[in-house]
Amino acid sequence: MNNGSDRTAQVFVSHRERELGVLGPFPVGRPRWHDVEPVNEHLAAALGVPTVVLRVLDVEGGDGGQGGLVSYHAEALADPGQVTGLRAATEAELAALRPHPLRAEYATATGVRAALDWAERELAAAGRPVVGPVTQVKTWNLAGLFRLPTATGPVWLKTGRGFAVDEAAVIGLVDSVDPGFAPTVLGAEAERRWLLLDHVPGEDCWGPSAEVIAATVPRLARAQAALAASYPGGAPAGLPDRSPRALLPGVKLLLDGEAGAELTADELRRAHLMNDQLPALIEQLESCGLPATVLHGDFHPGNWRSAGQGTVLVDFADSYYGHPAIDGLRPADFTSEERWSQAAELWSEAWRTLVPGSDPARALRLAAPLAHLAYAVRYQEFLDGIEPSEYRYHAGDPAAELRAAVAAFEAL
Repeated sequence: MNNGSDRTAQVFVSHRERELGVLGPFPVGRPRWHDVEPVNEHLAAALGVPTVVLRVLDVEGGDGGQGGLVSYHAEALADPGQVTGLRAATEAELAALRPHPLRAEYATATGVRAALDWAERELAAAGRPVVGPVTQVKTWNLAGLFRLPTATGPVWLKTGRGFAVDEAAVIGLVDSVDPGFAPTVLGAEAERRWLLLDHVPGEDCWGPSAEVIAATVPRLARAQAALAASYPGGAPAGLPDRSPRALLPGVKLLLDGEAGAELTADELRRAHLMNDQLPALIEQLESCGLPATVLHGDFHPGNWRSAGQGTVLVDFADSYYGHPAIDGLRPADFTSEERWSQAAELWSEAWRTLVPGSDPARALRLAAPLAHLAYAVRYQEFLDGIEPSEYRYHAGDPAAELRAAVAAFEAL
């Protein structure tokens, strides 16, 4: 059995409520569970029709979202007729297909067909009809991603969950203060969290250069300062308020709930001591003078795209209203020590200029425990909003962030 970073797959295949059987196991070649494009390529070759992966059913081995033997459910988008080489599903496999109230709409055959049909109608109405096969690139417990070819370049369909923010609305906010810093929205169905985005040329900025850091970090600060000035009375409509004081009830729920139960007795004692002192810490943070504003929510370099000239931010699903230092800290875990030092200095310099008399460097230091607590609360929201088969994506994450928050607090 594969227990390393290599991934093998076996796939239960259906077509419009008809169970076709299970194909595999077969090697995939790329490790991440949500990377389903090669899985669909293998299925299409075997079945002779296009498919979409609906969701992960089970994983044996693997860790951290990659590797192991991954069992999927896929839907054939056309009738493959008589197919050889598929085995009958076991009772356990059939049980995994039973409906669940927290299943994502895009993780069902009817839901994914509805999203694809909507996307094709929207693009046709916009004068950019789909001109070839749609490719499913990713699907996981938080979203699905499809590439739709048009005569003037690819378009991306993102299907999200109800606990994700309305990304089109947030992109509109960013665009109002810095056009071009976010992708172009071609269509949106806010209630169902369907989003059509024009293609952003370039590459994701993993391992960003000094030039990319310099182009991106101060630009976010400028956009956030402008948004703070535009909404001085609080969060824009529809945007969750996760400013430091609004975060406190969620932290207490974590400590009193399953995340707290995962801590050792000593860890929980220290976490409660930290929690008791959070109001004082928040007062110190507020004294640094930076305004609450619209946050990206996951401002790591993998959500920056660049073609060498300028940067575009993508994936606003976790956006909220909060303290800008939370975004400012996010690159720290995704960059080299040298690049993080540069990012922190540029972020602080930008905010010192934007808010004269403020102390952004101190804010960045004081916000470190609160950043971990914000992610702990968000991860718990994920767990509360997904079905049990998806827990493997985020099991243990709230407790891990609580531990990191305590360590950061004790280091102040």
